[in-house]
Amino acid sequence: MKLYYSPGACSLASHIALRELGRPFQLVAVNLARKVTATGADFNAINPKGYVPALELDDGAVLTEGTAVLQYLADLAPAGALAPPNGTLARYRLQEWLGFINSELHKSFGPLFDPTAPDAAKERARALLGRRLAYLDGVLVAPYLMGDAFTVADAYLYTVLSWAGHVGIDLAAWPAVQAYFGRLATRPSIQAARAAEHVR
Repeated sequence: MKLYYSPGACSLASHIALRELGRPFQLVAVNLARKVTATGADFNAINPKGYVPALELDDGAVLTEGTAVLQYLADLAPAGALAPPNGTLARYRLQEWLGFINSELHKSFGPLFDPTAPDAAKERARALLGRRLAYLDGVLVAPYLMGDAFTVADAYLYTVLSWAGHVGIDLAAWPAVQAYFGRLATRPSIQAARAAEHVR
């Protein structure tokens, strides 16, 4: 498998999941501004959507969209180590978390990274993130989102929370969220993925 990524972007979640699997894979960095890979290939020819992650499978097929990539990788793990089995309520709970992280947290960070976004849009984004993080703070009572087991939803939530410091959001305002983030930061797969991407 080959993962097309940009350092510290949402593709980090897929990178973490790949490290959890312990299977061989290749990393290919993408310059998202220029839409070119580190090898000089036209990234738009690989993923016409122009963003990461993109996962090239062994047969050459390319899978895009982070939540789809994460579930594909989870289903490669033995004995449901990264996701509950398909068709179970627990699997739908995982999808519920992935949807929440994707639409309510991930997308809300967008204006904060956009230098052209008006101040009003950034303030709205901060207010929305504050409400969503407050919700998380109230429900994070177990070590992981799904209880005692790390899943691909944790890989995704860790990735999104890692952006907070870059945009001036202090997770200390939400102690349970901050503690969760700190616990995950010590996980070997997360440390290895961050080191490989040279993310601080």
